[in-house]
Amino acid sequence: MNKSELVDAMADAADISKSAAARALDALTDSVAATLKNGETVSIIGFGTFSVKERAARTGRNPQTGEAIQISASKNPSFKAGKALKDAIQ
Repeated sequence: MNKSELVDAMADAADISKSAAARALDALTDSVAATLKNGETVSIIGFGTFSVKERAARTGRNPQTGEAIQISASKNPSFKAGKALKDAIQ
């Protein structure tokens, strides 16, 4: 399912226009991104938790040359599914 299909499904389920559903989806994704950027987590009970995981700096290998390279530390978004979501797909 891509974004436009998700907007269509949201509009049908909530009995709202597609443009309103698109604005709601954009507002949700923007809010989650802004919260994660501030280092906070977003918990949606029954669905899951969005958080930021920090990866430490480490040494890696260039696959072409085998040379050791330094990989810098980074922050990556993470999602952990909630119990209701896990049960829904079982």
